[in-house]
Amino acid sequence: MPGLRELKKERTREAIQREALRLIASCGYDATTCEQIAAAAEVSPATLFRYFATKEDIVLQDSYDPLIAEAVLARPSHESSLTAVKRGLADAIADVYQGDVETIRQRTALILSVPGLRARSREQQDSLVTHLTRALAERSGLSVTDFDLEVAASTCASALEVAVGRWARDGGDLPTLVDAAFVALGRLTRGPHR
Repeated sequence: MPGLRELKKERTREAIQREALRLIASCGYDATTCEQIAAAAEVSPATLFRYFATKEDIVLQDSYDPLIAEAVLARPSHESSLTAVKRGLADAIADVYQGDVETIRQRTALILSVPGLRARSREQQDSLVTHLTRALAERSGLSVTDFDLEVAASTCASALEVAVGRWARDGGDLPTLVDAAFVALGRLTRGPHR
């Protein structure tokens, strides 16, 4: 359980991100400065930069990758890698859905709409692949350098990216879209798409 200091840090990080998204929604990404975000979050610019190195980081930074990896590791050992990732993602998304889902969707839509953020989000995709590969390696006893595990992790991360992108653009229910993405993967692995 996190201590008081960690809880305070997390609240400050959340306040900075919340105020950044509010300002960006009203003023636009390019017109919003880190100084404005710091003032709105009631922290100094120095404090803001202790939490986030850049304005891009304020929007992009989250703790979802370790959460997803932990959920995959928590799945029963008899499940296949694909099933463990699919169900682990469902468990992690259920946890995330306890928060402000609309803010998360707006943040995701912002990332997809700003070219610099979209490019940097590719780095996050790489981070998710790394976390998934490690989780699958731990579940299977294989090396993190195993080719099949890397392919599986990359494929699952891409399926999630498509579902999240569709959700950010069109709305709807993210868990349903993630499930549909994995159903599509299952169809593709069973034979020619008809």
